[in-house]
Amino acid sequence: MLWGMRDDETEGRITLADVASKAGVSLSTVSKVLNGRPDVARPTRSKVERLLEANGYQRPSPTQPESRLIEIVFHELESVWAMELIRGVENVAKSRNMSVVLTESGTRHAPGPEWIEGVLRRRPLGVVLVFSSLPDDIKRKLRSRAINFVIIDPAGDPEPDVPSVGSANWAGGVAATRHLIDLGHRRIGIITGPDDMLCSLARLDGFRSAMGMAGLTVDNDLIRYGDFHVQGGHDGALALLEQPDPPTAIFAGSDLQALGVLEAARVKGLQVPRDLSVVGYDDIPLAQWASPSLTTVNQPLVEMAEEAARMLLRLSQPEEAGDKSNTRMELGVRLVVRKSTASPREPGATPGG
Repeated sequence: MLWGMRDDETEGRITLADVASKAGVSLSTVSKVLNGRPDVARPTRSKVERLLEANGYQRPSPTQPESRLIEIVFHELESVWAMELIRGVENVAKSRNMSVVLTESGTRHAPGPEWIEGVLRRRPLGVVLVFSSLPDDIKRKLRSRAINFVIIDPAGDPEPDVPSVGSANWAGGVAATRHLIDLGHRRIGIITGPDDMLCSLARLDGFRSAMGMAGLTVDNDLIRYGDFHVQGGHDGALALLEQPDPPTAIFAGSDLQALGVLEAARVKGLQVPRDLSVVGYDDIPLAQWASPSLTTVNQPLVEMAEEAARMLLRLSQPEEAGDKSNTRMELGVRLVVRKSTASPREPGATPGG
């Protein structure tokens, strides 16, 4: 079926016949591009898409879903927290007799350019993206094919027109730091995530705010940036613990980084929590099985993914109940106290003794 606009409906606007004429191709070729068919040469496809986008063409939304698929896209599938997000989307999809497609593409900032051609061919009901942002050209292409999308756990500040589900990163940073201060720690280090991700900076801002509210000075030498993986936490912790005046507690910006901190402490001959208190972030299932079990900030990953999938259904299915204008959501976090934190040891006590 050719989706488009009749000449008598589009006075002053370009028609698909106009696009075909300007591109020097047939109307059926334009239809193939719109429907994501692979049998169109890349230069021709690009030319047609540029003309469609330049003239603000949008494909009408179908009255029935053309697919029973929800696609979830990550830049990596190795992290344990990725499995929690997948579980959340799967929970909602299963309740609607839908299937979930997993795709790995791009960097933490945006999916790769090769992904868009594939998703246009698959034409899922909608897409959940675990990225900080979405390039304008990808947004236009998805919207022109009536493929809705939601960004989950946005690491950047998503544009107003981008539906998103995140969590209270600043509040989580405050809660983790305040817990350590209440235990009596004053020299506290932090290993947050990458310095180009808003969630990392928000957790760091929460750390700074909690220190300030307690009248404590933030020592910039005790701030490190990691990558949310074990190695980043390990390297950052070694750098902190090798200082002449090391911290008595470390707040790691993810549970995986916290596991790296635990290993760095072991290498340095320190006992956790006797010589060093450690707080993580995320509360992945592995956190309660660490040795010692990890005090951490619970980020409701499964619930975030479930809300993203529900939001996608509201956007994609007109009959869905709910306020379709509510497309920005931030879920709360909470501190989970386990065995990796305690009051600092008395001055002069022997580390590890």
